[in-house]
Amino acid sequence: MSDLVTGEAVVLDLRLARLASRGVAVAIDVLVQAVVLLVVLLLFLAGAGSVDPALRAAIGVVVVAAVLVGYPVLFETLSRGRSPGKAALGLRVVRDDGGPIRFRQALVRGLTGFFVDFWVFGLLGSVAIFVSLASAKGKRVGDLLAGTVVVAERIPAAETPAVTMPPALAGWASGLDVAAVPDDLALAVRQYLGRYHRLDPAARDALGARLAAEVGGHLGVPLPSEAWAPHYLAAVLAERRARERARHAAPPPPAGESTGDDPFAPPR
Repeated sequence: MSDLVTGEAVVLDLRLARLASRGVAVAIDVLVQAVVLLVVLLLFLAGAGSVDPALRAAIGVVVVAAVLVGYPVLFETLSRGRSPGKAALGLRVVRDDGGPIRFRQALVRGLTGFFVDFWVFGLLGSVAIFVSLASAKGKRVGDLLAGTVVVAERIPAAETPAVTMPPALAGWASGLDVAAVPDDLALAVRQYLGRYHRLDPAARDALGARLAAEVGGHLGVPLPSEAWAPHYLAAVLAERRARERARHAAPPPPAGESTGDDPFAPPR
């Protein structure tokens, strides 16, 4: 686990991706890149019979560089931190504060990966491996320069904080389009609820209100005036989990089930 500090100075614990899982993700991405390169180069060579050999070689180098850099930048920007390899292993690149990356971070990682970590001067990934082993958070050079870290989103069930449906919101939550909440935002909500009682009250309330507003923006349903922000977030997360279980044919818990005292009760 790693402690990441949000912009509100709230500490969130996220599971860092292990070097082995990152290596498998890289291998998957390299395989996909190789297939893309092979197809593109074959198409180019088939239509470049009359092109000067030197120019053809130069264009080939540009195509290779464009695929090796453009592939991770494109996917990590559009999917907010996930290349196909990372998606297959349940990994995601996030900022040091736990937030989703943007084009700037993806570009820095892509360029550094091409020139330093893997290809030009990276000795086929040797630099990335040694730097990651020396980093407490498993960062390669690209992560250090971009201010990012790779985390594992698929946390074992035993380590997942239990979030129960507030009975008063069960019926209301059943009508929500909870699939509209992005995975990275759902992960941030889960980490917030899991550490609710360990956070500073002022920072906790501020972060809860911000997360509720962000979730409401995706759902199109703002925080009800009578609802407590942690209840609202817990209802969305519990409904999301119940539907995921139903989708996999696992019996969900009863809609109004509660387990004793409310863990997110407002202060009295």
